[in-house]
Amino acid sequence: MMFGLFCLLASLNVPIAFTLGFAAIVPLLITEEFPLVTVTMAMTQSIDSFPFMAIPFFILAGNLMDKGGISQRLVSFADSLVGSVYGGLAIVTVVASTFFGAISGSAPATVAAIGGIMIPNMVKEGYGAGFASAVAASAGCLGLFIPPSIAMITYGVTTGQSIGALFIGGVGPGLITAFGLCIVSYWISKKRGYKGKMPFAMKNVKATGKNAVYPLLMPIIILGGIYGGIFTPTEAAAVAVFYATIVGFFFTRELKISDLPGILTGSTVTTAMVMLIIATASAFGRLLTLLELPAAMVNFVVENNVSAMMFLLIINIAMLIIGTFMELNATILILAPILLPIANTLGINPIHLGIMIVVNMTFGLLTPPLGVNLFVSCGIAKIKCDAICREIYPFLIVAVAVVFVVTYIPKTSMWLVKLFY
Repeated sequence: MMFGLFCLLASLNVPIAFTLGFAAIVPLLITEEFPLVTVTMAMTQSIDSFPFMAIPFFILAGNLMDKGGISQRLVSFADSLVGSVYGGLAIVTVVASTFFGAISGSAPATVAAIGGIMIPNMVKEGYGAGFASAVAASAGCLGLFIPPSIAMITYGVTTGQSIGALFIGGVGPGLITAFGLCIVSYWISKKRGYKGKMPFAMKNVKATGKNAVYPLLMPIIILGGIYGGIFTPTEAAAVAVFYATIVGFFFTRELKISDLPGILTGSTVTTAMVMLIIATASAFGRLLTLLELPAAMVNFVVENNVSAMMFLLIINIAMLIIGTFMELNATILILAPILLPIANTLGINPIHLGIMIVVNMTFGLLTPPLGVNLFVSCGIAKIKCDAICREIYPFLIVAVAVVFVVTYIPKTSMWLVKLFY
């Protein structure tokens, strides 16, 4: 009943938070399997969490940095480095998104901040609007697994794993993805003749690098503080807000007092949406646990001698499909408690499992009907969705390749984790 109602409501385009909530509540009203208070308790307990406080702080920090001109300085610095080659502006978009992803922790925020600057510039220089939007949308995915990452915070809290270890495990997959996107951007741009007009000059690198010093220091301070044991990920998020405010007001001087009400309102709305999804998804997942679905799946795997390799393949295929229509945090909250006992049984590292899930599900932001990154890019470029869908396929091939590399070559994500933990 729960899954049937979920599929029905999702097909009717009911917002995911309400879909999950109704899918948990209505079957209880009909069957009286558990008291209704089970749902409200699960919702309340799930968001009553100190680590989850990092989410609103990182959202606020991202908005402060965008308004404070930090994204523009990162773009200018990246442009001075690689803007002169074939596909230079597309590569700049990827590189700048990597820098911004190491600050914001959000994929749509990365698309909006970097794409809002780069898409009009690419179109102006003769790049196709669909191609420019596809580059920005795919590069925006880096915001979710280049640390810090809101999705990894969700997985860490849900499964009791180290958020710091998850953060550092996302570095390898992030860099591999960035490299793959740059290669595809260069290849397509060379075929189409997209080339930057500004020649490389060291003086430009020095000038833009000087302006980008304070933005680039931020991930060093945040991640260095976490791995140095100075503060927790939640405290790091608060430090990010403080740092972004200081830089915006006193160094870039683009952040104004008059901007704060809009920034705070927007951050509050986004936080409310995310936390409502987390609450209802937790209730849905709690009921699945009470109905002993995780135990049944573990028994199935053991009884049928499913290998670790086959289990990981099944997860990847399932999540590539689920990611097309279901929100990332909700999926993690529902599936992580189910998959973790099976992974433990098969000897799969829970940190590796979490990184694999986040990387896999992140690319669902590039595929309709969920496709949030696509819609943000289309809105910036003022084009229809079919225009970007025709251009996104080469980048999706990179995405799928990264998923399988991360899955079957654990060292790509785990070597840094083993170095620090």
